Amino acid sequence: MEPNPSSDVEHVPYTALPEEPFLAGPPPHHRRPLKGFAGILASVIFLLSLVALIINQSQEPLPTPNKNESPSTSKDESFPTPEPRGVAQGVSPKSNPSFFKDGVSYNWTNAMFAWQRTAYHFQPEKNWMNDPDGPLFYKGWYHLFYQYNPDSAVWGNITWGHAVSTDLIHWLYLPIAMVPDHWYDINGVWTGSATLLPSGQIVMLYTGSTNASVQVQNLAYPANLSDPLLLDWVKYSGNPVLTPPPGIGLKDFRDPTTGWTGPDGSWRITIGSKSNKTGFSLVYQTTNFTSYELLKGVLHAVPGTGMWECVDFYPVSINGSKGLDTSVNGPGTKHVLKASLDDTKVDHYALGTYDPVADKWTPDNPKEDVGIGLRYDYGRYYASKTFYDQNKDRRILWGWINETDTETDDLEKGWASVQTVPRSVLFDEKTGTNLLQWPVDEIESLRLNSSEFKDVVVGPGSVLPLDIGAATQLDIFAEFETEFISNETTEEYGCSGGAIDRSNMGPFGILVLADAELSELTPVFFRPVYTKNDSLETYFCADETRSSRAPDVFKRVYGSTIPVLDNEKLRMRILVDHSIVESFGQGGRRVITSRIYPTQAIYGAARIFLFNNATGVNVKATLRIWELNSAFIHPFPFDKQN
Repeated sequence: MEPNPSSDVEHVPYTALPEEPFLAGPPPHHRRPLKGFAGILASVIFLLSLVALIINQSQEPLPTPNKNESPSTSKDESFPTPEPRGVAQGVSPKSNPSFFKDGVSYNWTNAMFAWQRTAYHFQPEKNWMNDPDGPLFYKGWYHLFYQYNPDSAVWGNITWGHAVSTDLIHWLYLPIAMVPDHWYDINGVWTGSATLLPSGQIVMLYTGSTNASVQVQNLAYPANLSDPLLLDWVKYSGNPVLTPPPGIGLKDFRDPTTGWTGPDGSWRITIGSKSNKTGFSLVYQTTNFTSYELLKGVLHAVPGTGMWECVDFYPVSINGSKGLDTSVNGPGTKHVLKASLDDTKVDHYALGTYDPVADKWTPDNPKEDVGIGLRYDYGRYYASKTFYDQNKDRRILWGWINETDTETDDLEKGWASVQTVPRSVLFDEKTGTNLLQWPVDEIESLRLNSSEFKDVVVGPGSVLPLDIGAATQLDIFAEFETEFISNETTEEYGCSGGAIDRSNMGPFGILVLADAELSELTPVFFRPVYTKNDSLETYFCADETRSSRAPDVFKRVYGSTIPVLDNEKLRMRILVDHSIVESFGQGGRRVITSRIYPTQAIYGAARIFLFNNATGVNVKATLRIWELNSAFIHPFPFDKQN
């Protein structure tokens, strides 16, 4: 049952909202990052301390991929020229120029393009989308804002799209929330975050690209807090509230986080930046979200990681099953620091300890620091953002799945990009070293009929079809056990060879979105390996290399080692939604998102198979597979309001 907005709330088409004072009393100064000589002196001290910090930190170089490691997700070498959209404007690449000089692509049909559109992942009705922005829960509605081009299926003219849902699955499109209509955001209303104040006010901080392409931080707030849909937004008359401090590049200052309170009662936010190749996060203190003080040093810095975008910072409970408000700190908590790395287009996170007095964060394991260790997702995934859902005491993670076809094809099909299914985030109490990500429980509301397969034995080199009927919208649970039929051997294998690279104990798993002839298929698999020191190491992988006959889409093998504890069976969960496959290993210790472009394994031709390409083990599999309904995402029915 959808909650009804207040009857006295009437939406009007978007126009530039009048600029009104945000808080009672005289408006604050235009901005106050630094003042006079004292400000200059503080800036010099800040820069000297930052340089010292960078010099004193050391970091091992990123390893070169080999058969024991997941393949690198560094910048795609396949798209050399022309320069992708967004780079000149100071953001990560937002397009994939054609593989071919003449721009000719695969002979796509309208039916193929139509099939690619998802049924239960969020995406706009048409056109371009990228980063999720300012997610929150308010007066019975979950809100998702997102980077959106209302005019085209390519990046540009970035506004804030807006949608609401009562369950994070069934979304309703709302009118655009904010457009680039002031000098401080005329080149784009970029990524931002929401903070809910104890007073009930909502503040939205976002990055604007100015008329001179300088990245500045701006404040917006709801025009009417009695409106549960938050249809109209006011941009603060004193914007920008923050500009790049001295020593920070004019295009290296973006994506403010949700605020949290410190022990002094004032608020903090952090913003991503870099100095040369060292990525870091600045910390600002504020009492009113209109004037700020830049704190000494940085929250954290990691040499060699480059520009930090879309920084996120939040606590997790080390011994509980609930999420925490962003301001929680103290015994029983760790803090997650996450950055989207502009150089590699990968979302990295690390667990650590936050000192609220010094406003410094320290990783638990320096060898798995931000940018060099764990990833939220080992597949096609970027620009993620979390929020605390006070409605159900959980932390929810959003992430952007970008395209790997050409923008010519995106223009032809009329849309580009999808958001992941929202995921709950918890600390993994069993390993103590990673997060657990899991689709929100509400996804189960889409389940229709199910099929069960128990103790199915798959011999070495075998592929076994599973007769389940429709296979393009699925929720798959699978559990695997292995039985040796040859001697254990020491091997050097990982994900990089894909599912065709046979080893003694793997790979084995599930082929999704495969046609009957196996001319197209996407394997999701485990590969256990005995290493040279006789320890068992397991890889969790997804292989896109044979997912499509089309030559002009990017296809690769993704994956990572995955923690498997003693006496644990190997378990995976896979969400299939047309051209999106989200795979969760061992309860969400590792996640891989695939964006694929089948040409044959579509509609009724899509199949699912068990496979075992190991040479020395039998595999016993138990599965339960649900067909999933569509979420029927559509515009909000204003004409049916009470």
